[in-house]
Amino acid sequence: MAMIRAVNLHKAFGSQRVLVGANLEIPNGSIYAIIGASGAGKSCLLKILVGLLRPDRGQVWVDGTEISTLHGRALNRVRNRFGVLFQGGALFDSLSVYDNVAFPLREKTRISEGAIRKKVRERLAQVGLTGVDEKFPAELSGGMRKRVALARALVSEPEILLFDEPTTGLDPIRVNAIHKLINDLHAMLHFTAVIVSHEIPEIFSLATQVAMLHEGKISAVGTPAEIQVSDNPVVQQFIHGRSEGPIEVN
Repeated sequence: MAMIRAVNLHKAFGSQRVLVGANLEIPNGSIYAIIGASGAGKSCLLKILVGLLRPDRGQVWVDGTEISTLHGRALNRVRNRFGVLFQGGALFDSLSVYDNVAFPLREKTRISEGAIRKKVRERLAQVGLTGVDEKFPAELSGGMRKRVALARALVSEPEILLFDEPTTGLDPIRVNAIHKLINDLHAMLHFTAVIVSHEIPEIFSLATQVAMLHEGKISAVGTPAEIQVSDNPVVQQFIHGRSEGPIEVN
């Protein structure tokens, strides 16, 4: 069963057409990777899936509810089922690690500070961070900041977790460490994950399904093994990093 289904999505910003009929189905409980060239519209697609942007045309269904026309509390109820790890982590520099992770609970719930403390420390332990509660983001390594951002995305126990380039700026060792952490947490917590990534071939060892976004549409979808042997020239150019092919290099 699809947890998220996008049907004929169109989105333009002025004369720039970003999505031109994108369709995808994200199975419940999967780790679904969206790959594609820089500027292909992957982050825009994520924002539409969570209701932060509205498509100009098309529909987004989340667990059987069509969200692209929802407003106010109805939309917020659906958004509350999501956690988001933004590109770069998007931590608040002026807040401690503890307060960064606690932020969604304080903003969206009325649970006690004691219950918040328990959840925050549990999530920090799950991402391999203990004893850093009072540190600030500037005092952490890049990998540690990613882990804090992941703990914050998980603290409200979302059913769906969106990752926008979760390993940007990390060296290959830390890329693999973050991928392993996501995989371990997925096995433990059973969320549906959607990951926008440029990490080729590393993403193939993490994802259960991979979709290629090109020229505003999903041009290929399949298991990592199927994508790697695809005869689609767009896919082959991208995953092998070739400068020549149907993807224009500007």
